[in-house]
Parts: sequence; C-alpha cells; structure tokens
Amino acid sequence: MANITRMANHTGRSDFILMGLFTQSKHPALLCVVIFVVFLMALSGNAVLILLIHSDSHLHTPMYFFISQLSLMDMVYISVTVPKMILDQVMGVNKISAPECGMQMFLYVTLVGSEFFLLAAMAYDRYVAICHPLRYPVLMSRRVCLFLASGCWFLGSVDGFMLTPITMSFPFCRSLEIHHFFCEVPAVTILSCSDTSLYETLMYLCCVLMLLIPVMIITSSYLLILLTIHRMNSAEGRKKAFATCSSHLTVVILFYGAAVYTYMLPSSYHTPEKDMMVSVFYTILTPVLNPLIYSLRNKDVMGALKKMLTVRFVL
Repeated sequence: MANITRMANHTGRSDFILMGLFTQSKHPALLCVVIFVVFLMALSGNAVLILLIHSDSHLHTPMYFFISQLSLMDMVYISVTVPKMILDQVMGVNKISAPECGMQMFLYVTLVGSEFFLLAAMAYDRYVAICHPLRYPVLMSRRVCLFLASGCWFLGSVDGFMLTPITMSFPFCRSLEIHHFFCEVPAVTILSCSDTSLYETLMYLCCVLMLLIPVMIITSSYLLILLTIHRMNSAEGRKKAFATCSSHLTVVILFYGAAVYTYMLPSSYHTPEKDMMVSVFYTILTPVLNPLIYSLRNKDVMGALKKMLTVRFVL
C-alpha cells in the first residue's frame, strides 16, 4: 500500500485508464454481450464439472481431483478480469485505481503461475497411472494429491508476491492509459518513466523458470508414457491411454502457447492489439474450452452427467 501511495503522489493521480477491447470494436455492445455469454458458459461449465467430480464416487480419483482444481482456477481466473470489463462498458467507465489494479495483477499472476504447475502435476499423475499402475494408489495417495495441489497454489502466489509489488512501485509519470482490458504486468510496466530494463530481464528469467520447470516435467512424463504405450500389447489399453492423455495435452498446448507469446517473445513481436487478442484467448476462451475438453471426450464424466440428469428428471 505504501508503494501505491508513493506512486499516486508521484503521478498526482492514482487512477489508470483501461483502453480495453471495446474501444477497438465497431460493435462494442454486441461484443459485450458475446463476452458476457462466454463468461456465463465458463462459470457454469466449470461449476458443473466440479459438482460432478464432488458428487460421483467414480470420479473420486487423483486425475479428477486435479481437474477440479483446474476448473476452480479457471472460474477465479475469468472472474478476475471479465466482470469489471463488462461493468465498465455498461457504466461507461474505464478507470481502475492503483490498489484495484495491484489486486487484479496479483490474482492474475498467481492463477497463471498456479496453473503452470498444476498442468505439470496432472502430467505426472498420468505418468504414474500408465507407467506404474500397481503403485498408483501409493504414489498418488490423497495426501500426495493435496500436497501437490497446495504446492501449485503456493508457487503461483510466490510469483504474484514477487512481480506485483515491484511493478506497482515504479513511478508512472507518462500517460496512465493501459492498452489492455486488465492490469497485465507487461502492459503496466511499459507506462513507467524509469528504466525498467533490469526488471524486465529478471521478469523474463522468472517466467522462463516458471515455464521451463513444468514443461520439463510434462515433456519427460509424456515421453515415458509414449514408451510405455508403445510396449503395450493390448490395442484397447493403447486407445484408453491415448484418450486419457490427449485431453490434457490439448489444454497444455493451448495454455502454454499463449503464455510463451506473452512472456517470452521479445517486445519487437508485440503490439497492443496482438497482446489483447492473445490475452482474450487464454483468459476468456481457455476457461470455456477446458470443461468441454475434459467432459465431451471423457466417458466417465459424461456418464456421471447423464446419471445426474436422469436422477433429477425422475425426481
């Protein structure tokens, strides 16, 4: 809070201006309605998935526990940015105070970091399930799952506590117009009138580590899985293993691809318009796609959904 107060004193005002998506659109009202519908779909889809996993005993396994954590992250993730964006459009306001900006940035960075590590934990779970099926109940016990999930949330929050205070402590004596629809770290950092080159280098290294460690875990897990699948004699076993892993790999490619563009490519590759489009993809669209990927392609989840709908219909 002291850092934010110093920033406000330095600039003479504490409100940032979010230029947002709607200023770029020829039909802002229509775009607002579409984003609101997508937001409701993301919340309902992930909430239903969490409810199914919690209520159906057949889904009380480590894999579905991690999927429920992913859905929870996605629900919070999209709620950090979209409600304010829609409310600002409806109210005709596009300002955000420094404390609100800092809180939004912290939650966003924390959730992104947590999801990086959660996807790695999910890959490790698939590795143990396919490569060490007999030891799976021991290696992926409830205590281990809780430890891994807690570790993902903790490591994500460390990233948030590192990047947010430093970013918000810079003096902002240029225009306070953020060419984005939320307070993303690179979009806010560029507004600073001080030399941020050292911080940008450190941020780049931090993001490389945040990406590199999970990517190494995911890559090594799936290489070992592929070797195990190749040795399988049963065609049905191969098909089931591929089906289980393909959903997770789809989510990994979608999420990590967008993150690599945002945080690892040089600034010469970036424009405000491109950055916003990429951010729309992984902050708004990905939370909608994840429950569809894990439900439509999963017989257990679809079975649990049909069972729930049948029971409610009978009642």
